Amino acid sequence: MDIAVIAIVAALASALTLYSGFGLGTLLLPAFALFFPVPVAVAATGIVHLLNNLFKGTLLRKRADWPTVLRFGIPAVPAAIAGAWLLAILGNTPRIFEWTAFGETFGPTGAGLAIGILMMVFAALELQRWFQELKAPPALMPLGGVVTGFFGGLTGQQGAFRSMFLLRADLPAERFIATGVMIAILVDLSRLTTYAASFTAAGLNPAGREGLLVLVGTLAAFAGAYVATRHLDKVTIGAVRYSVAGLMLVIGAAVAGGVLG
Repeated sequence: MDIAVIAIVAALASALTLYSGFGLGTLLLPAFALFFPVPVAVAATGIVHLLNNLFKGTLLRKRADWPTVLRFGIPAVPAAIAGAWLLAILGNTPRIFEWTAFGETFGPTGAGLAIGILMMVFAALELQRWFQELKAPPALMPLGGVVTGFFGGLTGQQGAFRSMFLLRADLPAERFIATGVMIAILVDLSRLTTYAASFTAAGLNPAGREGLLVLVGTLAAFAGAYVATRHLDKVTIGAVRYSVAGLMLVIGAAVAGGVLG
């Protein structure tokens, strides 16, 4: 059951990511949270996210605008490490509060509460037209790297903020996509080095069931991205945006309430 859930979600989320620029981490995180504690779920999602971006990066690296990658990506590196470090601290906290329903006791850790609330905030922003049309001034590109890196490290959610800042770079569509992929790789590499220090303590066994689920998620994400490239004209960005945002609201509430993770 767990393999089927991860495979289906990873394939669909990867396809959505190709169209929207965000969505893989958003949808895959709660799927992993069904089976792992939240910090482990974030780490596992990060691995799949990185490998999927490396797969796309091998195809798009020559189209990236490297000055923009460096100006945005270099500040994102320490920020991503800081966010991942904060996640490790919050993940070791006891439940913030508890509540019961249907004979079960639920309650979020510090990590679950923080990630759940932030997911709901991001979802609410995605539903706002002013946020969809928001473009940050080019001078704020390094700040965009810091914001994107920090939230990428803490929650795995980085695509919406990255796109907001990159939109003002006035890059052609292909260069915009390729540049975003390269920046995402830098953020993923940075946060995963921090996650790795606590994988064992958090319960992620690369040689066990957890490693198998990460492998399944990665291969399914590859397949989803490949299939999506052949159906680019059949899905609208608006449909993807609102579907992902709606799911983020529901899942964020479940994580913040301690139902998931």
